[in-house]
Amino acid sequence: MECNSIDIKRLRRLPTPTICLTEFHAEQMLLPTSRLSCVRARWEKRSSKPLSKGLQKDSGKELSRILRTEKAILGIEKKANSNKHNNLWPKAVLEALDDAITRNNWESALKIFGLLRKQYWYQPRCQTYTKLLMMLGKCRQADAASLLFETLLSDGLKPTIDVFTALASAYGESGLIDKAFTVVDDMKTISQCKPDVYTYSILIKCCTKAQRFDLIDSVLAEMLSFGIECSTVTYNIVVDGYGKAEMFDAMEIALTNMIESSNSCLPDVFTLNSIVGAYGKCGLIERMEKWFDEFQLMGIRPDIKTFNILIRSYGKAGMYDKMDSIMDYMKKRFFSPTIVTYNIIIEVYGKDGNVERMDEVFKRMKHLGMKPNTITYCSLVRGFSRAGKMEKVDSILRQVDNSDVVLDTPFFNCAISAYGQAGNVEKMSELLILMKERGCRPDPITFATLIQTYDALGMSDFAEDVLKKLNENCSGTTTTTLVTSKVHIQFRCSTFTLAGLEEFVVLW
Repeated sequence: MECNSIDIKRLRRLPTPTICLTEFHAEQMLLPTSRLSCVRARWEKRSSKPLSKGLQKDSGKELSRILRTEKAILGIEKKANSNKHNNLWPKAVLEALDDAITRNNWESALKIFGLLRKQYWYQPRCQTYTKLLMMLGKCRQADAASLLFETLLSDGLKPTIDVFTALASAYGESGLIDKAFTVVDDMKTISQCKPDVYTYSILIKCCTKAQRFDLIDSVLAEMLSFGIECSTVTYNIVVDGYGKAEMFDAMEIALTNMIESSNSCLPDVFTLNSIVGAYGKCGLIERMEKWFDEFQLMGIRPDIKTFNILIRSYGKAGMYDKMDSIMDYMKKRFFSPTIVTYNIIIEVYGKDGNVERMDEVFKRMKHLGMKPNTITYCSLVRGFSRAGKMEKVDSILRQVDNSDVVLDTPFFNCAISAYGQAGNVEKMSELLILMKERGCRPDPITFATLIQTYDALGMSDFAEDVLKKLNENCSGTTTTTLVTSKVHIQFRCSTFTLAGLEEFVVLW
């Protein structure tokens, strides 16, 4: 599963040429549509040379990150709960903070940041606040972001463009679009913090995620009125947003506008992946293939993510021969499948009920020296559970227990759901205890799964009790409604406190 969140640093690098490592020679497809022909004609008019560019992420790790140990970081996290430590080694504190931000462990990050502010050598920096605000946006913690911004002001800092942009992103990612727009409006009143193309790009991204496509044209018009030209990333955000919403006409119009723009915003591999992914996700295989071919004619080469999209799309459509053909093609062109590639194939066969093939792919992946992650194990548990092979689920859990894989809440939700569907209440309780031991906090999905299971087993009183306890402990702005056969479940699910709640459930 790939993450598509926007990074300000990446946006700042936008003009950098993209890189293509491998030539791709696609077989010619049949007769593109008139729109395809029109787009190609405009492309050829704009560019006389094929474009083979694509932003590449640096996969290297700094030496300090390689040498860092979990034990050292844990020591810093423990000290974060104490008021006694104000002269700690800067490197240890800063690396622990960076690790928590990278893992999106927002509670730990804020505790460590509080410890950082107590150090005698601490000097407030807007860059640190920007990173924290972006993390809080990814975690949808708008209230925490607001408090952090107040802390920035109390530290005597003047917010920069990046700080305001990160704050707007935090509100927008949390679904508070009006607050995000308010932040941008406030920026307009500060002479040195006028919103730029990066700010507007993130604002548009928030609009697409909130399905507020009615606001996009007004944002683009405002950019035009301020003389701010859209970047390639801006157009890619619009294209991707319309594609995910299955607004295909609007998506293709946005692509046309991109090619016709006056500031050399030519499509790249991200554009390719957005359009191919949009059609593939909806099972529109023919249109997916035609657009894929069209991008090759433009000179835009696929990357590993493109192939993963094709594999998932063919697998979802049950076209396993084509899925295998993509794997063969990758091998011949020296594209090495990643853990994401194998996770997709395992998930495809698991959903289809072909657990033998799923298990075969899993064993092949391990034989090649590829380390399974929590997503791999989730797909295996779901696949074996659907097939009613609970003994295989037990085997997977033993493998997980004997590995060093870092488990997360979605994995436990998956396992709890599997045993819940099998009616094994005792195993569910064991998993909740293990969940707590591994430091994974239950979320609303965990409790919704428990409630559904107890209701299905005729234990409606227990279901109603846990719902009542959940509502007493939860807080936030998002309301989720869940209906089972006997219990109407409704709770606010952005955050909740767990004091006594885990023990209350485990006792069952």
